[in-house]
Amino acid sequence: MKTQVSFYIAFIASIFSPALKAQCHVVGAQTLYQLESRIETYTLANGLRVRLLPLEDKQTLTIASQFNVGARNEAKGQSGYAHLFEHMLFKGSENAPGDTYAQQFSALGARFNASTHFDYTNYFVTLPSQALELALYLEADRFIRPSLNATTVKNQQETVLQEMAQTIDNQPYVRSAMEFLLDQVQGTPYGHGIIGSREDILQATPESLTAFHRAYYRPDAMQLSLVGKLSPQTRQWIEQNFATWPKPTTTEPRFTELNIEPKQVHAELVDERGPWSGLLLAWHTVGKDHPDAAAIRLLEAHLFQNTASALAKISQHNPDQMLSYSLPFELENHGIANIVLVPRARTSLDTLVEKVQGLIAQTQQQALDETRLCTLKQVWLNNRLQQLSDTQALATQLSATSVQDTDHPLTAPWQRINAVTAEEFQRVAKQYFNQDYVRVDLLPPWYIRWGKTLLEWLPDGASDSLEEAVL
Repeated sequence: MKTQVSFYIAFIASIFSPALKAQCHVVGAQTLYQLESRIETYTLANGLRVRLLPLEDKQTLTIASQFNVGARNEAKGQSGYAHLFEHMLFKGSENAPGDTYAQQFSALGARFNASTHFDYTNYFVTLPSQALELALYLEADRFIRPSLNATTVKNQQETVLQEMAQTIDNQPYVRSAMEFLLDQVQGTPYGHGIIGSREDILQATPESLTAFHRAYYRPDAMQLSLVGKLSPQTRQWIEQNFATWPKPTTTEPRFTELNIEPKQVHAELVDERGPWSGLLLAWHTVGKDHPDAAAIRLLEAHLFQNTASALAKISQHNPDQMLSYSLPFELENHGIANIVLVPRARTSLDTLVEKVQGLIAQTQQQALDETRLCTLKQVWLNNRLQQLSDTQALATQLSATSVQDTDHPLTAPWQRINAVTAEEFQRVAKQYFNQDYVRVDLLPPWYIRWGKTLLEWLPDGASDSLEEAVL
């Protein structure tokens, strides 16, 4: 367990190290060091990594678990298995059959949920601290001894298909855009959607899901984090419930960096349900643990994100877009930067592309001002501190710790961000945000496109008035 002494040594070293002299003077970084100094990290004999962060001022606690299993682990014909299995873990285990898990926690006023991603699946439950022993028992039972029967599998298949319909198939552009983007990484473990195909989901059986569980739900692929008001018996209860889980004799699968040659791609996707035109631009970048990842995160923020971004600044008065949205896609071994734009009636999609290209070109040609770079770092830190303000967000982040940050789960990511220089910032802009990008025009039916084309030729005032009337 880290001590207060080690915290002060690390913090002082971070300030006076010669390698860090050029870094920014930011407010709040000490909070990360203080929190991290209180984390107890250890590993059970079976390989399960545990992190405990006691917070005495809390009356609740969060248990967060993350497994190194996601859509990338799915074999051909088993797309959607990771997500379907996530659903199954709420529907019964050997000692808590049926809806016992949900009923027990609901009676305690607990919050619980899970999510599946390409690289991992995570689970959390936030509950009163007095229920910790019961919670650890139920968590271990469902992870180690899930109950998979034909009735439950059928029920959850229907639930997943309903989710697919609501979030993908019934939303304009989503299905076609998702499939197009996945085609760009065909031949890799990421070439199919997380939710899977209808055919594969319907073909899942208790036997095939049991095999999936045995292969990928293993203690050495799990990180368990507890944050909040912890009992003195916490370690004992963890040992009782998780230490008997045998470590597999096979090694955990590893995935290497994707071998993708970026190229310029331009596609048009027409959806008869589309209410208006849209534009998606995307650039292949790097995985979250790559040395360039920190600079790219800051670059994305500078260009597209928050109200102080370059895009926001040139859009303060009479913007060409009604909506812009950027959500970086971070994988363990790959990354995709992106921006979605919905144009005003008077603005063509080509005009929006030129605007974005202009912002990128400016960043490539002019070194970023140090004051602006420090502001970006401060904003990153502020966002991270805000995420750590409650036990759920903090526990979830700890369970998502990458291998390179094992010993410093909170401060190592910040140190990489704070070490980014203006030269690195400009280099990654040139290297990754070049002309080899993906452009997808999201187009509504012909009559809406025809009407919008007419509006593009009208004077601004007239087109704006008609736009408001139509939309």
